[in-house]
Amino acid sequence: MDQRLSGIVLAAAALTFAPHSLSEGPLLGFTADGAARQRAVEAQFDAAVNAANLERWMRRLAAAPNHVGATHTKENAEWIAEQFRTWGYDVTIDTFHVLFPTPTERAVELLAPTQFRAVLREPTIPEDRTSGIVEGRLPPYNAYSADGDVTAELVYVNYGIPEDYEELERRGVSVEGKIVIARYGASWRGIKPKVAAEHGAVACILYSDPFNDGYRQGDVYPGGAWRMAAGVQRGSVVDMPTYPGDPLTPFRGATRDADRLARSESATLMKIPVLPISYADAQPLLDALGGPVAPSGWRGGLPITYHIGPGPATVRIKLAFDWRLEPVYNVIATLAGTVAPDQWVVRGNHHDAWVFGAADPMSGMVALMEEARVVGELARAGWRPGRTVVYAAWDAEEPGLLGSTEWVEHYAQELDEKAVAYLNTDSNFRGFLNVGGSHTLERFVNQVARDVTDPQTDVSVWQRLHARERVAHGEADAPVDLRIDALGSGSDYTAFLQHLAIPSLMVNFGGEGGGGSYHSIFDSFDHYARFGDPRFAYGVALVQTMGRMTLRLANAEVLPLRFGNLAETLSGYVDEVVKLADDMRAQTERSNALVTDGAYRLAADPVEPYVPPSLEEAVPYINMAPLQNASARLAKAAARYDALLEQRMATDGVSRADADRLNGILARAERALRDDAGLPRRPWFRHTVYAPGFYTGYGVKTLPGLREGIEQRQWQEAEDQMLRAAAAVERMAAVVVQCVEVLTKTD
Repeated sequence: MDQRLSGIVLAAAALTFAPHSLSEGPLLGFTADGAARQRAVEAQFDAAVNAANLERWMRRLAAAPNHVGATHTKENAEWIAEQFRTWGYDVTIDTFHVLFPTPTERAVELLAPTQFRAVLREPTIPEDRTSGIVEGRLPPYNAYSADGDVTAELVYVNYGIPEDYEELERRGVSVEGKIVIARYGASWRGIKPKVAAEHGAVACILYSDPFNDGYRQGDVYPGGAWRMAAGVQRGSVVDMPTYPGDPLTPFRGATRDADRLARSESATLMKIPVLPISYADAQPLLDALGGPVAPSGWRGGLPITYHIGPGPATVRIKLAFDWRLEPVYNVIATLAGTVAPDQWVVRGNHHDAWVFGAADPMSGMVALMEEARVVGELARAGWRPGRTVVYAAWDAEEPGLLGSTEWVEHYAQELDEKAVAYLNTDSNFRGFLNVGGSHTLERFVNQVARDVTDPQTDVSVWQRLHARERVAHGEADAPVDLRIDALGSGSDYTAFLQHLAIPSLMVNFGGEGGGGSYHSIFDSFDHYARFGDPRFAYGVALVQTMGRMTLRLANAEVLPLRFGNLAETLSGYVDEVVKLADDMRAQTERSNALVTDGAYRLAADPVEPYVPPSLEEAVPYINMAPLQNASARLAKAAARYDALLEQRMATDGVSRADADRLNGILARAERALRDDAGLPRRPWFRHTVYAPGFYTGYGVKTLPGLREGIEQRQWQEAEDQMLRAAAAVERMAAVVVQCVEVLTKTD
């Protein structure tokens, strides 16, 4: 036991949900006396955090390749489990069996007008000690690419997102039957081959352009943090916006004996071959392109003139994979609550990587471990959480959130009944606090952020971030509460938030650690210790931030959900979709008027025959009143509840019986925003407010069914989704009214 904890004299019942008299410093969900005891626990927590543990554990965890199925990945899971046991947790390793292809053949060749064979490997350098570890290491590739041997002309498609294909169409360039090359950025990598295939391309090559991640940003590794010419970004291209997790077991856990789809039946496996290459390998391919010069916004940082093609560059790409099932190891550590053991606070970070993974994910993993170690020491000193705390070290996040998704799908009923919140971390760097998640937790996040000291500036992490917001938006426009981002996808919160509608947060620090190592062999301890967080000071800040969140959620007398911030944010989303429809209608009317009066003829080529643009379908009016009215009702109920609870907690508190009733309602409040029918064409995503966009991948679409119905001009679908969203918001308003009734009832 850490000697710094020897002064703790806290009985197991010291933090309960009973009312207390007014004293200083209330926290959300606590009476004043409860807040004082909670702050005392947090002070002991802070004092026990040891940065040396973060450094030592990262060296061990990132010492060998950590991809799915690697020997070291299993060893790490077993070692992490043993640490949790020594800290006093009940520990299991939940194993699932998932589809995880690995490459057996990879080749990219330029056949004409000159010849070149891509190197497709990253170098060993003396400044990076693990870069020379080759045994057991996977080469650069994109998981869930199709097998194939394709030869075709090359076309440069910029970022390879839908808008880029619209530009190609305006220029008369087709990718039908062609191989496309796209640079990373502007969207998640899996969107690029997906859109390419929809436009008829037969293969896709991805590369990191130095304009985005290389010498145009700063010195390249090992001199600086940014990606060297031979560096390659690996990654999955599984169609996660359709559903994450094992491609063969949607909606059910991938146990050994689970019913599985045939590969040909999976909706998420990529349909064309896809391979990532370095910008050193990309330059000869791009330099061989002819055709029109690329638009100014398409030009990257290579010392060439960027052309679109097609051709005369002709390229061959050959890929083959070993399509096998691999075991994944989720480490689940539980500390039972003493007051409400059937309410769970789940805290997670993944432990798998594409190669060594010092930054992604070990910087977050070691912070979670240090948090759990100190919480365990607190428990051994006599303190116990009111609610059960579950720490999870997920496997197989990198291929498509497999470990967490399979666990959530397998235990969906129990989690639906018991989980009150999910707290996620992943990569962590020096810099500013970043938080995204459920807006019912926005005020809670702000309060926590005010209590954590930024190690660089010695003010709170809230103050530092708020100062940046004032600079960006002006003093008058800086909000009282810092706004948290809505979440799309990209890490292990996805199944909790968007499948089960469990309130979730994604938290890290960053913005000052540079780039360049992401998903390469140089995501190493040596790179991270020089550029990511040299003193592990922001690792400590993450431990202190997440420790407070975990402890407060576990011990709050009344769960610290507040609905005013949700109502305000949701109202903004409603205004956005109304404006989206209005703007589309106005733009369509203007465009059709120009077509009708022949104005486009003035810009036509005088030699070619004039072909007028087609008239666009008119944008109908969608009656948004049901959604607007529901949003207004939620705002009214939220204002009443938030004010009433604040008053009660600041005076005589809430009785134990009322707290139990309130917590029972609050624990499942976010479920009101779940529509079990799911989104059109992707029913796995069931949250009506937050989802990854079908063509944005990680990027969020708020009010996704309605918004995407409008964007895709599916008018009946948009109207149906508006009504579904309105019904969900009405359900949430009714939940808040229930909470008000608990606080205002008379015996």
